[in-house]
Amino acid sequence: MARIKDRLKNNSPGPFFVDSSCIDCGSCWHIDPEHFAPTGRSSYVHTQPQGQKEIRKALLALVDCPVAAIGAPKELTPVLSSAFFPILVTKHPAGDVYYCGWSSKRSFGASSWLILRKEGNVLIDSPRWSAPLARQIKRMGGIRQIVLTHRDDVADHKRWAKAFHSLRWIHQDDADAAPEAEIKVIGLDRLPLGKGLKLIPTPGHTKGSMVALLGDQQQILFSGDHLWWNAEKAVLVASKDYCWWNWAEQLQSVKRLLGLDVSWILPGHGYAHQFKAGEWESAIKQILNHGEKVTTSMQV
Repeated sequence: MARIKDRLKNNSPGPFFVDSSCIDCGSCWHIDPEHFAPTGRSSYVHTQPQGQKEIRKALLALVDCPVAAIGAPKELTPVLSSAFFPILVTKHPAGDVYYCGWSSKRSFGASSWLILRKEGNVLIDSPRWSAPLARQIKRMGGIRQIVLTHRDDVADHKRWAKAFHSLRWIHQDDADAAPEAEIKVIGLDRLPLGKGLKLIPTPGHTKGSMVALLGDQQQILFSGDHLWWNAEKAVLVASKDYCWWNWAEQLQSVKRLLGLDVSWILPGHGYAHQFKAGEWESAIKQILNHGEKVTTSMQV
């Protein structure tokens, strides 16, 4: 738990606070921007939660924090339980999607997602291990398959796979990060994981990066660290600054996502976002136009 003696000075006065162990991963202000915000070096409580609904939202952020940097009143400790998680994000004919919470420090607080499907549930990337969360997921039908979108966000995949006897997917080019994975994806071809769910290799951020696509219409894209939404600028982003392998290849991978009918993007880092009809195509083209300018300026 967070330590009051390490409470950051920019927290608003009150019982909830962030301490100096914060790694600025953003998980708290993605979940609860009404009360948490970034400074550029850490997160902090900008407004104290009031009332049961707001307090519950702040507690979601507390449970999710990968380094336990958020403090709360001691009298709330008994209700701190992952019964809060997973939380429903959206319903879809191909599978309802839940946010798992319990982000892992090993994945720098990356998001993980659970898809409930008749043919077996699918976990997209790995949260940190949590026995209470595992009990909740067991009640929801367990985990048949685990998709590891890239090497950065594998976290505690071993424990989740062991607990639910899950099959793990990872691209061969990132497989050294999870050598125990049962299925290694090879090449760039799209790969079906069952009805209405497919993997699309998108090398760039890492050599073995992949995204997962749910549905045939009004699709949900689980983008790993390939793409995410920048809420401040209200744009879809692929970042050269956070490209660990090959920026030119990443732009080619972005281009491969033209023509999709994406209604939701659910990333590993950055904000999730819901698109209106027709907005996805223009968002992808904006990335490509900006990315080509960045590449040109690098060559000059």
